Amino acid sequence: MSRRVVVTGVGLVSSLGVGTVATWDALCAGQSGIGPITRFDASAFSVRIAGEVRGFDPLMFVSKKDVKKMDVFIQYAIAAAEFARADAELEVTPELAPRVGVFIASGIGGFSTIEREHRNLLEGGPRKISPFFIPASIINLAAGQVSIRLGAMGPNSATCTACSASAHAVGDAFETIRRGAADVMVAGGSEAAITPLGVGGFAAMRALSTRNDEPTRACRPFDRDRDGFIIGEGAGVVVLEEHDRAVSRGATVYAELVGYGMSADAFHLTAPAENGSGALRVMRAAIDQAGITPDQVDYINAHGTSTPFNDRIETLAIKRCFGDHARRLAISSTKSMIGHTLGAAGGLEAGIAALTVRNQLIAPTVNLENPDPDCDLDYVPTVKRPAAITYALSNSFGFGGTNAALLFKRYDG
Repeated sequence: MSRRVVVTGVGLVSSLGVGTVATWDALCAGQSGIGPITRFDASAFSVRIAGEVRGFDPLMFVSKKDVKKMDVFIQYAIAAAEFARADAELEVTPELAPRVGVFIASGIGGFSTIEREHRNLLEGGPRKISPFFIPASIINLAAGQVSIRLGAMGPNSATCTACSASAHAVGDAFETIRRGAADVMVAGGSEAAITPLGVGGFAAMRALSTRNDEPTRACRPFDRDRDGFIIGEGAGVVVLEEHDRAVSRGATVYAELVGYGMSADAFHLTAPAENGSGALRVMRAAIDQAGITPDQVDYINAHGTSTPFNDRIETLAIKRCFGDHARRLAISSTKSMIGHTLGAAGGLEAGIAALTVRNQLIAPTVNLENPDPDCDLDYVPTVKRPAAITYALSNSFGFGGTNAALLFKRYDG
């Protein structure tokens, strides 16, 4: 018999704040974390705005000696994991350690380190490459560094499935506990791709908004005037626990994770299937695993990237999945405020969905001023909304047609 899994800790690092409370409060206030790029001189770029994490001090989480051994995305992961661990009041004892795992994803990994070390190679030759280059930049070292710091000796992995990566990490962690391979999982994702290559690459694809003069209004999911996504950075990590263990130690439970879906569009390198079939199947898979009907879902944290095609196709998929109930659903895109954090998006949004269920409060979709006629559902525009939420779905879709959906249930004790 499968074991129940609950969320007992949430750790968030975003353009809205370093820490869960700062991020959640700003989301509910409808604030935007989007601003001019300061990571590098972007004056020659067609895109000069992003969702940068501001005020982050790695020395709060990592020793000065260790900072140079890890890319910024690893530093964000360590910070979010520590916020989540502290929130869950989790102590990894020697007895528990083999039953605690870490799944932390990234879509891009250590871009800033790769760019820096490539520059060192070109300017100074191979002797100038740092001996820390590889462990500072490869994707699995976020999970590796977190497990070292926690002393977590259970399952350890790092998914790399583009913008679905950390939703897959959370879902895979959920399944790991359900089947009895671990009792506690620290899961999510991290990203720090606001670099010349990161921004330049997405800009070359014409995927990013060029509303440079209005950064806080640039990300506008489901709005008629949207013109692309805003690249963001940060990390989102949750602590998942086997239900009975969490209850026995008196842990605070944010929500129960009851469904996880995976699917592939098998359609295009970057575009979703035009009929929304991949998104439809992944939502149905999460709902079916939970053993509920679509009309029991109350809220969806949408993938909602603010790209013309994605928002329209996600809306179509929701209509196909939920039928008449689609118009009774509350839907919002928190990317409208923090930007699209790529491989970290699913982890951040899993944490946000758990907080939404716990607080019975929906953060809005900001900048939704002129709805696209093809996007005609309830996207909770502009202002937060109190709501009775029993089930909340979180959607994540990635390049290559890789999809994930997580279904959270209000915990009734």
